[in-house]
Amino acid sequence: MELGESIAQTIAREVREETGLEVELTRLVGIYSDPRHVIAYSNGEVRQQFSICFACHVVGGELRRGDESSDIGFFPKEQLASLNIQPSIRLRLQHFLDDRAEAVIV
Repeated sequence: MELGESIAQTIAREVREETGLEVELTRLVGIYSDPRHVIAYSNGEVRQQFSICFACHVVGGELRRGDESSDIGFFPKEQLASLNIQPSIRLRLQHFLDDRAEAVIV
């Protein structure tokens, strides 16, 4: 998040930078944390990570890989089971596909 940005502006900017797509935020999917996900930096700082996941609607742009992406694409949901996806990301995708009325908080 950059100084002066709202969360919606941050999401739109980050998606544009990493995918080339222009998006509009549609809903909160969930807030995810794991007390075991702790990162210790060489300067002595220690952080427990969390992530906030949102669903978005594509409104423009052209799909392209950004500097922080190894690969990107659109896949039918039936193909997701055969893809090599990190388990915590797979959980978030499932929560998105479930189209829950309320966000997940774990």
